[in-house]
Amino acid sequence: MLLTLSAAVTGVTTSGLLSGTVILATFLYAVIGMVVLAGSFWLWDKISPVDIWGEICRGNQALARLASAVALGLAIIIAAAIVG
Repeated sequence: MLLTLSAAVTGVTTSGLLSGTVILATFLYAVIGMVVLAGSFWLWDKISPVDIWGEICRGNQALARLASAVALGLAIIIAAAIVG
């Protein structure tokens, strides 16, 4: 009901939103984004002078927070690149 109401207000039809092409493209972009994010983390781990994951497992909270900030930053950049 709400989707139909908002479509009527904005003039956007919802018939093309669930087509196979749109779903496949969304899935493909999500996979590409995850691969790029994982590859970026792998590259960061190889370039850095410390064992990032080992330090996090030993309880280094500062490095864990830095890693999460880097992941969030990379995710934002990748999402912006995919959306265009």
